[in-house]
Amino acid sequence: MTAQASFNPKAFRDALSTFTTGVTIITTRAADGSPIGITANSFNSVSLNPPLVLWSLAKSAYSLDAFSCTKHWNVHVLSVEQEALSGRFASRGEDKFAGIELDRGINDIPLLHNCTARFQCRTAFMYEGGDHVIFVGEVLGFDKSHLPPLAFQSGQYALTARKPREGVRLSQIEQVAPECSYTEDLLGYLAGRAHYQLVAFLRTLLQNHKLDEHAFFVLSVLSIQDNLTLEQINHFVAYTGREVTLSMLLFLQKQGYIVADEQSGQQRFVLTGEGREVSLEHVALAKAVEEEVTEKLGSGDTQALKFLLKRLIQATDPGLPDLWATEGPAMNDYQQV
Repeated sequence: MTAQASFNPKAFRDALSTFTTGVTIITTRAADGSPIGITANSFNSVSLNPPLVLWSLAKSAYSLDAFSCTKHWNVHVLSVEQEALSGRFASRGEDKFAGIELDRGINDIPLLHNCTARFQCRTAFMYEGGDHVIFVGEVLGFDKSHLPPLAFQSGQYALTARKPREGVRLSQIEQVAPECSYTEDLLGYLAGRAHYQLVAFLRTLLQNHKLDEHAFFVLSVLSIQDNLTLEQINHFVAYTGREVTLSMLLFLQKQGYIVADEQSGQQRFVLTGEGREVSLEHVALAKAVEEEVTEKLGSGDTQALKFLLKRLIQATDPGLPDLWATEGPAMNDYQQV
């Protein structure tokens, strides 16, 4: 790789964008006191003693005069919950602070809620930086939360997941024999083991209700969409690889969890009050398990895991109907009578 005297600015920008950063909103006030805020990912630390940070602003920015003339500004490191806020402050021509509740800081500069970290600063130095102005600020006050940060990489938002320095291994054996191609890094093994270990927490409760895992899936479907035929239920649980039989539904009916309703020559199944109560108990336990797992993984890793699992499901989806759709093509295809 060799340096070039001249190069394509777009290609240069694309290369720079491979450096993953956080996303911040910088706020200040104009000379007339009106609030100013912009989205920036050029934020960085400079010094611990004295505490200094920097960020840069394009010379073409409308807000340059406000930041150049004021001495105070605040930096908000956005959390994953604030992606929409990042988009709002990156746009022009709207009241960016409309409907936003602000905190009171050590100065009169707007201070946003629910950030991963916040830094209240006073301009220490300003430097020319090509087509940007670099602002170096003395940190007068700061605070942080446990909310996972919003990241930005290659022109789009990203989620962060922690990677322990020593890595993560399930087996104590570091190297597997070459002839063994089934390793702990096989995606199917990881997804399957994670599923069964999570469901294991539910099994005791299911046994108390004289139910198995497959019956749990059926009740879960009916708690979201009931008044379904046997065929429709099977469409929704096809991802399990097991077929729901009429005998299973008759068993659930005998338990008092569902009732059958004859409509236009078809049997449709509906949750009873007791069935809904049992299903809600299952969901409450599932949520409790998720909270326990989140405490161990951290909220940032948990959100990243959910996002990746959804992408995996989309990538392997054989065309299952949308369980949460109450109308439209996703349901109409399966509700012909």
